[in-house]
Amino acid sequence: MATLVLTQSEVRSVLTMERAVVAVEEAFAAHGRGETLMPAKVYLDLPKYDGDFRAMPAYVSGSAGVKWVNSHPENPHRHGLPTVLGMYILSDPATGEPLAVMDATYLTAARTGAAAGVASKYLARGDSKSVGFIGCGVQAHAALAALRVVFGDLEVVAHDRDGAAAETFAIQAGGRAAEAVEAAGCDVVCTLTPSRTPVVESKWIRPGTHINALGADGPGKQELEMRILRDAKVVIDDLHQAKGGGEINVALSRGELRVDDLYGSLGEVVAGMKPGRETDDEITVFDSTGLAIQDVSVARIVYEEAKAQGLGRLVDFLA
Repeated sequence: MATLVLTQSEVRSVLTMERAVVAVEEAFAAHGRGETLMPAKVYLDLPKYDGDFRAMPAYVSGSAGVKWVNSHPENPHRHGLPTVLGMYILSDPATGEPLAVMDATYLTAARTGAAAGVASKYLARGDSKSVGFIGCGVQAHAALAALRVVFGDLEVVAHDRDGAAAETFAIQAGGRAAEAVEAAGCDVVCTLTPSRTPVVESKWIRPGTHINALGADGPGKQELEMRILRDAKVVIDDLHQAKGGGEINVALSRGELRVDDLYGSLGEVVAGMKPGRETDDEITVFDSTGLAIQDVSVARIVYEEAKAQGLGRLVDFLA
């Protein structure tokens, strides 16, 4: 029994953003129809090391797997390593055979960006021409790539508390660095910060704006002023995860937002069970916490394409 082992460079070589967007869109549709299995994330908190690990299992469309991923925000300046590192094990659900073991660091960035692209396809205005980024780290590049798959070329406005990071991203994206208020005034806004206090004020948001809230991934984190959530059509990826650590978690815990105030899930929208954007003036928010169904769907296409191209190396772990 041979398992295909794939490095990050091999994953990158076969995983285009176009493929990632298609896989993630199909995964959300299946999730909306109730055709997936996705137990809750398991967290291993390690405050001694200023980080945590997460185990994320899922089953979608004949594929099963689990991602083991960390979040260590101090990694870049302490150890010269990415904040997020991950590995993925893809298995045959019928036999349990490990089909592949692959790097999931790039996979995680790609599937998160793809989710922003899918959400924007259904929730942003179809004539959107500009995107503002508040937070310009690694994930911003993936989100921009996905948005360009959906909308084509976009004007890019970048803001980061680290001005140099914003300038670098803006140059690479062919856009410009600006204040947060300018970034928040775009047709599509992507927030990608670890903030525990709002970085986007409601007065900055114009009618018709779509916001991809991508940064909040733990209790107490929030990027948007409460009023934005109260005034917007809020679409979550998964209620359980969003309640525990998504953009809505603080508003819910304070009683400033109720579960009944949420519009629904992205899966319901993609599956056609609920309409997405309904008017040009409504403000929409996608609360993205990152789902294991995204990982397994993208891992499957990586495995199939790498196998077709003869990439990676086969290892018999039972030898």
